[in-house]
Amino acid sequence: MQKTINIKNKKARFEYEFLDTYIAGIVLSGSEIKSIRLGKASITESFCEFNEQGELFVINMQVDEYSHATHFNHRPKAERKLLLKKQELKKLEKEVKNTGLTIIPLNLFVNDRGLAKLKIVLAKGKKLYDKRESIKDRDNKRNLDRLKKSFNN
Repeated sequence: MQKTINIKNKKARFEYEFLDTYIAGIVLSGSEIKSIRLGKASITESFCEFNEQGELFVINMQVDEYSHATHFNHRPKAERKLLLKKQELKKLEKEVKNTGLTIIPLNLFVNDRGLAKLKIVLAKGKKLYDKRESIKDRDNKRNLDRLKKSFNN
């Protein structure tokens, strides 16, 4: 078993502009947390959504089935409830409904107490020209690092 679990959503930084971050707990079954502790999860295609009761759920999060579980195993792409304080939920719901922002999972990790946590961000989608700007900045940084390395040698 791995010491630290840190599953990242690498596409999110390229696709969205981050406004506000929150750390939420996740309601999981036994086989789900065991699978996450083995690192068998993915949050690249996932997003968060509110239901009619004002509860926040993560949708499309892939948690592979636990290999040693019996017929009581979980569904890999089930909706999982996120746990936040009431005022945080109300603030997020208001932002999503009024301004059309999105809630994206950024990082899935297990804290020092052994609980699975999800770092979520309130985000605004980038336009095509913003993505081009990000690619240009990344290429310029890579070229600069390459020049520094060749200059030092």
